[in-house]
Amino acid sequence: MCTRTIYDARNNFSALVKLTEGGEPDELTRHDKPVAVTISYEDFKMIKPKESFVQKMMELREKYADVLADLDWNELEIPRDEANEDAYDKKIRVLREEE
Repeated sequence: MCTRTIYDARNNFSALVKLTEGGEPDELTRHDKPVAVTISYEDFKMIKPKESFVQKMMELREKYADVLADLDWNELEIPRDEANEDAYDKKIRVLREEE
């Protein structure tokens, strides 16, 4: 990766674009601190934005909607908390009282 100042990049923009097109990324600096990177369009297309957790959960919910619709949520057992059985029993009693 090449490093150049923003001033140099601005004054030699055509050369910067040619190098970048060739697959050579360039780091641009301002006062010796990196502030930007130029990459080729091909490299840019390969970068995929990360899906958010919510987006992924919504996709899974849609994909498995038929399975989720068949579940009887009242019959699902709450996993027993091995550290404190009294808290588990209390939680079960509270949940059953709410029904």
